[in-house]
Parts: sequence; structure tokens; C-alpha cells
Amino acid sequence: MVALDENYLPQLQVLLTSLWVNNPDEVIELYFMHSRVSESAMGKVDVQCREYGYRLVPVPVPSSFFKDAPVTKRYPQEMYYRLLAAHLLPDTLDRVLYLDPDILVINPLRPLWELDMQGKLFAAASHTGVTELANNVNRLRLGTDSDYFNSGVLLIDLRACRESILPEEVFAFAAEHSKGLILPDQDVLNALYGKQILQLDDAVWNYDARNYNSYFIRSSGEADLDWVMEHTVILHFCGKAKPWKPGYLYRYGILYKHYMQLAKRYQA
Repeated sequence: MVALDENYLPQLQVLLTSLWVNNPDEVIELYFMHSRVSESAMGKVDVQCREYGYRLVPVPVPSSFFKDAPVTKRYPQEMYYRLLAAHLLPDTLDRVLYLDPDILVINPLRPLWELDMQGKLFAAASHTGVTELANNVNRLRLGTDSDYFNSGVLLIDLRACRESILPEEVFAFAAEHSKGLILPDQDVLNALYGKQILQLDDAVWNYDARNYNSYFIRSSGEADLDWVMEHTVILHFCGKAKPWKPGYLYRYGILYKHYMQLAKRYQA
């Protein structure tokens, strides 16, 4: 599942290429949640999906669903999609994997897809770095005692979420805490459902591409480049600096550019 607007379509196409190259035998259904992606733009994604043998399922989300939600420029309705996926996707689905578009998939995803979620609503990773400072700050800020989980990679138990997540509760929390939320969708996820999230290893399932040195030090030198290429499945290009923009300085920018070229080649 993805949720984005037309500005991120080029990055989605790179993500899909990396997924296809490194998971060649998988049958993929791509649920594309959106509010204003044109038919022509969606058609380009459909062509790519057909080329890869994927099934594209556009999921237009009506604004009426969010009539009671705080929706502003800072709080667009898209921020709620991953939290409320259970109420927006077909009832026939029991599980979905949400991925941000600024991601590369560089190894097989199936072990994550088949993960025993142990009754939790979500499975996600936290980006703690070498110290617990970020976790401690976010616990204090949100009044929680769980890790602060990144919402860019979420395995979602849709059946459990349909029973446990109420849209009106999500909207009410967002409205009540609107002035104090820094990363709104991520903050709401952690504040309301942090105890219902199964911890994933971020070095494998949501590797922050900015933080090679942190992973290397944290692993006592084990998580070098060779380790990452063999074991890491999801590389996440978090933060404002992006590898498709000029001046990207972090280590994995060249790998992203490689998949950019593959995406162009396979769509030529």
C-alpha cells in the first residue's frame, strides 16, 4: 500500500523497480490511496505495474470521510490514510504492508509479510541511533512509555485494526493536540497505538539511510556495507535531504541513482 500525490510518482516508480528487481517471483497487489491523482498519472503507474506483473488497485479517498477531522495544509487528509487503512481498504483484505515512496527494497520482503504479529495492530521499527535520547524526548513529549516508531514502514493487521481503531478517536486526538504534534501522523500513531506495535529491527526493515555510522557503531562494526547489502531489506531515505535532489551527501545516494536509472530503462 502507498499513499501519495503526483509529486512523488517518480519516487514511487523507483520504489516499484527496486521491489521488482529484488522480489522477482512475488505476486504483488499495489493499493494506491490518493485524493487527487489524475487518471493520466495513474495510468503511468498502471503501465509500470503491468510490465512487472503487478495488479494496481487505485483507492480514491473521498474528502467526506474526513468531514470531522482537522484537515489543514499541515494536517492534510493523506496523513490519516495509513492509520485508517482498515476503514479505507476493501474488507476482504486481512493484512497490508505500507511503504513510504522514499524507499528502496533491496532484498526479499516475504519474511516480513509472513511475520507473526503476536496480536499487535502494527509492526514497525524505531530509529534510536546509538543512544536513547530521541526515544526519551518523544516519550516525554507524547506522554508514552514505548519506543517512538517510524511510520514509513508499517505492517498492518487490518482485521484487528477494524475492531480497535475508531476514526473519530484519531480525529479527536489530532484536534486536541494539534499544536504539539511535530510529525503529525507519526505522533498520532505512537501516542494512541504505541503499545500495540510489534518492534522490528530497523537495521533490516527500516534502515535510516542517513545513519550508516550509527548502525556501524551500534553493531560493533558488523553492519558494514557488505552486511547492509546482504541483510537489509528496506532502505529508507528519511529526512529533508533526498537522493534524487542535487547535493545529496549520504552514503547510499549512488545506490538510489542506480535504481533511478533501472526504472528509466525498464520503462523505456
